[in-house]
Amino acid sequence: MMDDRTDIALDPETRLAHDDHDALRLWLRMLTCTMLVERHIKARLKRRFGMSLPRFDLMAQLERAGEGLRMSELSKRLMVSGGNVTSLVDQLAGEGLVERRDVPSDRRASAVRLTPEGREAFLAMAREHEAWIVELTGAMPEADRNGLYQLLGRFKRSLPAL
Repeated sequence: MMDDRTDIALDPETRLAHDDHDALRLWLRMLTCTMLVERHIKARLKRRFGMSLPRFDLMAQLERAGEGLRMSELSKRLMVSGGNVTSLVDQLAGEGLVERRDVPSDRRASAVRLTPEGREAFLAMAREHEAWIVELTGAMPEADRNGLYQLLGRFKRSLPAL
């Protein structure tokens, strides 16, 4: 049986050589941290709620939008294809968590919104999700978390727009 320490050794950062550029080292460190946190969150969502991370993310977008979003807007916000969004919406609709509705101004378009049951389920998941993130980042002192947040904000603002 493979222990967690062996699994961690196989992260993207292990691709680095001692003479790789510091920019590449930074990128792979950020990617590795993101992947490790995501792995924890995916496992917990599945175990606790039977929910995948993409479905949770779709519900989060709908919760923020209130009255719902067009399928094309969901696709853009989630950065996935329309086919992926359709599949996720079909699954969630089948469980009564989301509903489709026609867009009066465009007969070809439909919008999706959370059902009352979906909103209740999402809010329960979101509370636990936040607690998991707090737990996962809790070993880092608050000043370090705040500093890292500020630095990543500067980095984000320095990136060219697409």
